[in-house]
Parts: sequence; structure tokens; C-alpha cells
Amino acid sequence: MVIVPGVGVEAVKIGNLRDEVERRLGPAVHAGNSTRAVYDSTDPMLVVTYDGDVVELVEVGYGVDDQVFLDGVQLTYRFMDEVMADLAAKGHVATASDIGFDFRAGFAIFSMASLSARDLDPNAPEDDERHVVEGVSIAPYSYFTGNDLPANGAAGER
Repeated sequence: MVIVPGVGVEAVKIGNLRDEVERRLGPAVHAGNSTRAVYDSTDPMLVVTYDGDVVELVEVGYGVDDQVFLDGVQLTYRFMDEVMADLAAKGHVATASDIGFDFRAGFAIFSMASLSARDLDPNAPEDDERHVVEGVSIAPYSYFTGNDLPANGAAGER
């Protein structure tokens, strides 16, 4: 699945109405609270956060048979440091968050530590602390940071 930073994915875009999304993907399999809805009709699965009935955030997890890509870079089900190196080489600037990195272009990569290094590298030692990218969030940069783009040289940029 390919993401478009700040926009979404082919099936769900920021600003879409819930009715539009459900016409394309079917009803949500879980909509615990009315603002977040899980759609498992795609691989990888999508989690959509709504502001009222309007999409404000699209999250994509790692897939069983398919992964998430941007600019030819596989984002999910890879080591975080490798993904960061590949994205930096393509000019993507990010700030660190508590679970990953937020990119100025309008997306974030994250790890909830559900996967370990051994999931990717069976020969990794048990105490290998490398993080695996488990998902990608797509929204305007300000959604992740709570403000507009940081000034040049903001702390935590990578």
C-alpha cells in the first residue's frame, strides 16, 4: 500500500466523509468510540480517526501479505533505523516522538514494541533493542506536533 503524505492512501483520504469511506471499505469492524474505526477489508488494515464524520487521521499497520511504501521505500515491517536512513536519503525530515518519528511531509512511523528484532532477524539476540516499524500514521504535520512546522534546527530533528 502506498501512502501520500498529508493526504492518506488510495481508499481513505484526509477530509473524506465517513459515508464515503464505508462505501469503499464496508462498515468498520470495530468502532469502539465513535471517533476511531477499524477497517480490515484491506491488507494492511486501516484505522481511521474521525472529527465528527470527517477523516482527520489515517493509520496503516504492517500487513500479512503487503506492506506500506513511500517513494519506493518500504516503511513497515523493517527496522526503524533502516527506514529512517532510507527516508533521510530521499530528503524526508523528521522529529522524534515517544514511539517513532513525525515527518514534516505529513506522516509518522511508529513502533508499539509488539514486534521484536527476532521477528525480522531470527539470529538476533534476545536483548536486541532495535525497533521494528509497525505502522504509519498520515495527517498534516501539525496533527502530530500540535503546532505548525518547527523553526529550522528544532530539537529532535533527524
